[in-house]
Order: sequence, then C-alpha cells, then structure tokens
Amino acid sequence: MERDWNQELESRVAWIRNILGITPTSPGAGVVYGNSGGKDCTLAGILCRRATQNVLGVIMPCQSSQNYGSDRDHALLVAKQYDIQTIEVDISGVKRSFLDTLGPALKEVARASEGAEMGKMNMNPRLRMIVLYTLAQSRGAFVCGTGNRSEAQMGYFTKWGDGAYDFNPIADLTVSEIFDFLRFLGAPDAIINKAPSAGLFEGQTDEGEMGISYADIDRFLLSGEGDSSVVEKIVARQRASAHKRMKPPTYG
Repeated sequence: MERDWNQELESRVAWIRNILGITPTSPGAGVVYGNSGGKDCTLAGILCRRATQNVLGVIMPCQSSQNYGSDRDHALLVAKQYDIQTIEVDISGVKRSFLDTLGPALKEVARASEGAEMGKMNMNPRLRMIVLYTLAQSRGAFVCGTGNRSEAQMGYFTKWGDGAYDFNPIADLTVSEIFDFLRFLGAPDAIINKAPSAGLFEGQTDEGEMGISYADIDRFLLSGEGDSSVVEKIVARQRASAHKRMKPPTYG
C-alpha cells in the first residue's frame, strides 16, 4: 500500500519537534547529524531542517577518495538545496594516529586477519560518532540517526558507530521507501540515482558487501515473500546481528 508522503512528512516533522522540545514559546534544542551525501542522511537532514533551523550537517571524510569526491559533492548539494548549515571535519589523520597506537596490540591479540580488518573499517563510523557527539554537546543539541529499516534488519551498521544516536526519524522505512520519500521531497537526482555505499573503501557498495539486493530485502520485509535462498540469507543475517538491535544485557 502506497504511503501518503505528505502525511508522513507532517507527522515526522511534528515528532522531531516534540523530541527537541520546540513549542510556540521555545526554540527547543538543535540537531547535529552526519552528512555523507547518501540517501538516508539526506532524508534525515531534510526532515530535521523542516522541524527547525538549528541543524548542523557534518561531512567527515576518512581516507576513501570517494569521501573527498562524490560524497562531499553530494553532501554540499543537499546542504545548499535545503539550507542546512554544514561543516567538514577530516578524520583521516585521527584514524592514522589511532592505528599507529593500536597497531602493535592488534597484531598481538587479533585472532583472524579478517576480523582485524573489519575492526579497522568500523573505526570510521565510531570516530564519526565521537565527532558528532562532541559537536552536539557543545551546541546543546541532539544527534540524529540516519539508519533505515532494511540495513538494521541485516545488521548492516556499526555498533556504537552509526548505530548510536539520540533519535532516528527514518528507522522504520525500507530503502525503497526512503527513495520514494526523497522523490516526493524533490531530492537531487544525484542522490537518488547513485548506488548506496558506506564509502568505507574504494569501490564499496552496500549491496555488494551484503551479497543481496535491497529490492530482495525490502520485498521480504514488506511482504514476507522471496526466493527461498534469499529468505534464508536474510533470516541468517537477522539472527547473527540480533545483538546489535538489543539493549546490552546487564546483571541483576
């Protein structure tokens, strides 16, 4: 069933304003979010900007040339079109310093090279979250999450990285719904037409890394249908990543 995107826009903007404490007599808190020039952060940024003028988008390139090229270009394009204040914080040097410090210990304790490499890649979103929360605290603002339902169910996010935020206005939307919403909002074609990518390394795409298309993921999530091999893969990923979607267990 097709969503009423105008109603979705109104209700989500009202929800954000309520979280920020915006009232007729109070401007409420502001918002800080990571602007990578991708589909999800574009939608989240637009919704936040509709809710308040006090929005800061942060571009955070880290080593990948794509971060310094098309990602930055698209992030700035969105910022200009929707009048979102934007700054850039290059974290490449921070990561290099961190790896120089951590490298010897990592070599000593890592059980598998694959795990060590994934740990290094996941440093990018975790370092970005440090930047976002530091900036947000300095402004008395909230950090907006930019993850979608499809990626959450596949566990395709970094725990305590892009999986950390104060609120998320798009968490219930699948990737296909994200694109539909963006088209309704008149988002740039450059955002809508490019292959979704976390930009973690050269040539990386979300679908290539997961080994399954968003169309197949969304079909299963929205209708429960799909080829048996695809469904098995999705369910396996859901089970393996369940810990990412749960509050950590505590004793007592």
